[in-house]
Amino acid sequence: MEGVKAMRLASPKIPTKQMAEMPYLFGQIRQKDQPYLLIPSTSSEQRNFVPLGYFQSDVICSNANFMLPNASLYHFGILSSTFHNAWLRAVCGRLKSDYRYSNTIVYNNFPWPGTITPTQQAKIETAAQLVLEARIAEENNCAEQGQKCSLATLYAAGNMPTDLLKAHNALDKAVDAAYGYKGGEEDASRVAFLFEQYQKLIAQPQVKATKEPKTAPKKPMIELS
Repeated sequence: MEGVKAMRLASPKIPTKQMAEMPYLFGQIRQKDQPYLLIPSTSSEQRNFVPLGYFQSDVICSNANFMLPNASLYHFGILSSTFHNAWLRAVCGRLKSDYRYSNTIVYNNFPWPGTITPTQQAKIETAAQLVLEARIAEENNCAEQGQKCSLATLYAAGNMPTDLLKAHNALDKAVDAAYGYKGGEEDASRVAFLFEQYQKLIAQPQVKATKEPKTAPKKPMIELS
């Protein structure tokens, strides 16, 4: 605590200097009192999918991650899809060669599906749940063998368990249908399609959030811890 106090006193910012009197407290508390979806800010370039995960509010999200409070299965499904990961690979920054997720360039600019039907949304949510269940099944299999499988292990390049990969493939089909996408499987085709959607979005006049179609779930605001 003495070290924290000294660091805060050395800051040129007045609020930080004032916090030196309370070195046992966080300067800013950004943790939410609700469950959240964690997005790592850095992920291996070898992975086809950046592993996302749900956490309860008592798990502190560090500054190495982003968090989406109360993210639904629909949001998890879209962000875990090849569509979003292809966009990530195309526009993100890099740490050496690893992916660097960002709330501004990657998340805020990502073109989500527009007006979708309740059936399309339900299919994405069902497929997203199957991805989570496939993870749990693999973790249980590892536990039975006296091992511990982290998300890093499950999403290792060329080593994704068959059932988990099948679940992601099913999720991709549901997300593709929501976009009305009929192009190729390669990133280039997906990214070209997404940039077409992005151009349409920025060409539209700005409207209030309350005018969004009710059938298009509003995306949650991303938080940086």
